[in-house]
Amino acid sequence: MSSLVDRFIRYVKINTQSAEGQNCVPSTPCQHDLAKVLGEELRGLGLSDVTVTENAYVCATLPANCEGAPAIGFCAHIDTALEVTGKNVKPRLVENYDGGDVVLNAAENVVLSPKVFPELNDHKGETLIVTDGTTLLGADDKAGVAEIMTAVEYMTRHPEFKHGKIVVCFCPDEEIGHGAKLWDLDRYGADFAYTVDGGGTGTFSYETFNAAQAHVKIKGVAVHPGTAKNKMINAAMVAVEFAASLPPAETPPHTELYEGYYHMTGITGGVEEAEMTYIIRDHDTATFEARKEHFRLLVRQLNERWGRELAELEMHDQYYNMAVPLQKRMDIVNTALKAYEMAGVTPKIIAARGGTDGSQLSFRGLLTPNLFIGGYNCHGKYEYAVVGSMEKCVKVILNIVQLYAEGKQVK
Repeated sequence: MSSLVDRFIRYVKINTQSAEGQNCVPSTPCQHDLAKVLGEELRGLGLSDVTVTENAYVCATLPANCEGAPAIGFCAHIDTALEVTGKNVKPRLVENYDGGDVVLNAAENVVLSPKVFPELNDHKGETLIVTDGTTLLGADDKAGVAEIMTAVEYMTRHPEFKHGKIVVCFCPDEEIGHGAKLWDLDRYGADFAYTVDGGGTGTFSYETFNAAQAHVKIKGVAVHPGTAKNKMINAAMVAVEFAASLPPAETPPHTELYEGYYHMTGITGGVEEAEMTYIIRDHDTATFEARKEHFRLLVRQLNERWGRELAELEMHDQYYNMAVPLQKRMDIVNTALKAYEMAGVTPKIIAARGGTDGSQLSFRGLLTPNLFIGGYNCHGKYEYAVVGSMEKCVKVILNIVQLYAEGKQVK
């Protein structure tokens, strides 16, 4: 088994699922378990200034072995998504995939099928890493972690490979919007960076959504239903009324590419009170601001219809489209695309319908587009990783480093 696959399998067996609604970083103590492992591995590889912080950030530096090259950062996140459990992950290899159905769990009739996931047709003859049908896999983003670690190992084992200063950072809580906020950019200085947190083979993103989160709280009036006429205000029903006022075509199941959306991520409540949580997304800055204003308008109109302040809105921005600052340094993008071609990978430039740690980092001054990881169907029990794609990602990382070390970056 290759060191890349071995690492990945070890990492995904460590539960690092983050959690919403916590007032601490990391949001779950289990994220420290992987952080400590990574810190020890980086020390074992001989990197300098290795730190594992109380917030489960893992940072380290590989000093340059040549002059004139920029300092490049590589970043991935250690937490996994919330939709499906990340406990007791049991990965297995499907070697020489034959193009048919892969039974993940016969007892629960969980089948990974190309009829449902046609991307599988692109991987006949390759080795897949799949789940047992009861958990997610954790390729998002432990594939990225393993790929960065493997690239760093290569550089330490091959002193003839020329590179500038390499900065590594693994972050907690990306899946709940915290991510790289506490990365100490002054201590671990890089001229620019790449997140390794994308999707399938060849995908590359330097555009993301602009993002906001909104909480709508409804205060109702509870009265015995037998004497409720002209008195009761059912907060749950008012919440349903508000949800119905949003354009149904502007929700995730009806949008793609550059189309933004409103997405209810949770709703709770009863007669006395109810609460809804939404995320608001759009690539275009002006349209993003208009969406937020439309949301405020709907809240005002709801209160006007009822003649009282039933609805209370709390809304805050989460991240912004990193394409805006990246326009200043397109060599960071173009050199990565050249690195893809050198690795035999056809680039597929996509506007990410989400955010990455690069969104935060780019607006903090560290320009950071996003490389692919070779993972598919992330956040669910049908998640799988393609070993060949993961290996190509490692080559892309090394190619980027090599191009800049040799002064062959693409303007």
